[in-house]
Amino acid sequence: MDPHLLRTYVTVARVASFSEAARELGYTQSAVSQHIAALEQDLGAPLLTRRPVAPTAAGERLLEHAGPLLLRLDAARADVVRMAAAPAHGLTLAAAPTALGPRILAALPAAGVTLRVLSRDGIPATVATGAADLGLVDGLAAPSDPLRLPDVAPLTTYGVGEEPVCVLLPTTQPLARRSGLRLGDLADARWLDAPDAGLPLAHLRAANGGHGFRPSLRYDGTDVRTLTALAAAGHGLTLLPRSAGEAVAGTVAVPVTEPRVVHRTELVHAGSPRGAAAAVVEALTARG
Repeated sequence: MDPHLLRTYVTVARVASFSEAARELGYTQSAVSQHIAALEQDLGAPLLTRRPVAPTAAGERLLEHAGPLLLRLDAARADVVRMAAAPAHGLTLAAAPTALGPRILAALPAAGVTLRVLSRDGIPATVATGAADLGLVDGLAAPSDPLRLPDVAPLTTYGVGEEPVCVLLPTTQPLARRSGLRLGDLADARWLDAPDAGLPLAHLRAANGGHGFRPSLRYDGTDVRTLTALAAAGHGLTLLPRSAGEAVAGTVAVPVTEPRVVHRTELVHAGSPRGAAAAVVEALTARG
């Protein structure tokens, strides 16, 4: 399939309009119609209904493939450009908010760094497409187990840190006096759903056999300080790496004793890092 036709199709399906897609892509409406017709002829199936504009069953199936296909094309282009370009003096780092521990921050250059705090699920694609030189992802895992990352492109990953996890509780909560907590005992508690700031509830469910941990409040943001303020105010519990949960006013960070899980951070890059990126990789992966 011609990727240009595929991009046109994905855009038309997303905006549900031939004219809007034409404006977004910088084509004439006639050209967009010709792209869709050519793609339908190539595949031998109608992909869109016209009034209203919506994917057919075959079109829906194509959309399932189109995103990963186009992402891999973007990743391939970025990888070739990265190899051909002169080494950059700066560094763009995409990171999940709770991946930025003290050791990570100490390894960054003194100048020339652009830090992008993103949702953890989007970081591998950001690195693969060249929008960031390095990525830092994190999550809940058994000790020494690698994280499960989206398969967006050939990426190199290194485990660069593991630390205990804690449940953040208001100081007035009776459980705050405990020396440790079993995660399964908290499955029916009120939890904060903050997938981009704290450890996602889906990770907690996976550690608990796939059930429990229903949210009482959802926070769509990446600011850990806001998340901890919500926990301190009693809006729900949250699970954080120990370094992020300690010394938060109005709260107590109680360690999780069962199951045996840790907060794991992994460094992600594509190709062979150069310049400042290579120095950071060397600093974070050095043993000693």
